[in-house]
Amino acid sequence: MDKLIEKIIAKHNPTVMGLDPLLEYVPEHIRRGRSIGEALFKFNRGLIDCTADLIPAIKPQSAYYELYGLEGIQALHQTISYAREAGLYVILDAKRGDIGSTAEAYAGAYLGIRDAGPDCITVNPYLGSDGVLPFTRMAVKNNKDIFVLVKTSNKSSGELQDIDAGGEPLYRRTAALVREWGDTAGGFGYNRCGAVVGATYPAQIAELRAFMPETFFLIPGYGAQGGKAADIAAAFDKHGLGAIVNSSRGLMCAYQKAGDDGKDYQKYTREAVIAMRDDLCSHLPPM
Repeated sequence: MDKLIEKIIAKHNPTVMGLDPLLEYVPEHIRRGRSIGEALFKFNRGLIDCTADLIPAIKPQSAYYELYGLEGIQALHQTISYAREAGLYVILDAKRGDIGSTAEAYAGAYLGIRDAGPDCITVNPYLGSDGVLPFTRMAVKNNKDIFVLVKTSNKSSGELQDIDAGGEPLYRRTAALVREWGDTAGGFGYNRCGAVVGATYPAQIAELRAFMPETFFLIPGYGAQGGKAADIAAAFDKHGLGAIVNSSRGLMCAYQKAGDDGKDYQKYTREAVIAMRDDLCSHLPPM
């Protein structure tokens, strides 16, 4: 996770902006006269342009692009390339997971080019180690990272993640595996294999941080899902590092909350990023 941590320190900001652009999120003046793919990319490009000096990373969610077919996939590819050119770390939220040669194919598709494509991908671990290790091997080969789902932010996550797994909840057993899969710490002391831990479960954040001190956390659920900065603080270490916090709609659609027609969407997104940064950092030790 060293590349990501270096960018967090440089920006003094543990915020990742989720880019999940449903077409209705795109201001009408951008959609007018453009194809779906062109509109999605222009919107994303504007969001990156107005925040690249403030944030270390973006997190496009693959489903929002797949929804629009080939045009959407092209917009995703353009967004990833543009963000990397802007110096941002790119987490592709695809939650891929399969076994054997299929997992190897997914790993190659997303992590197989050292100096292109996303820097990181989210991985679903619930098929076991043979569904995850192809991703860790490819990440090591090409100096990239992965985040494994451990305790997700959605309301029904406990239906599976909290069930008893031999005297401990299943998410705790998953956390133990993540520690095994990420057994080589980088220069900042964090492994290449991170964990997704939702902001909506503050008690589990504190528990998992104590249990896996060398695992970097990706924290969804801040803002629109109800997660608060005070609840997230336990994810960070004494240096104000250890986690990156995602907000998608709260940043992308800040202009809608302000009642704007979207012509000044960059202004409102920039203001929302600054407010989120200041909110998070007010609860953390200085970096």
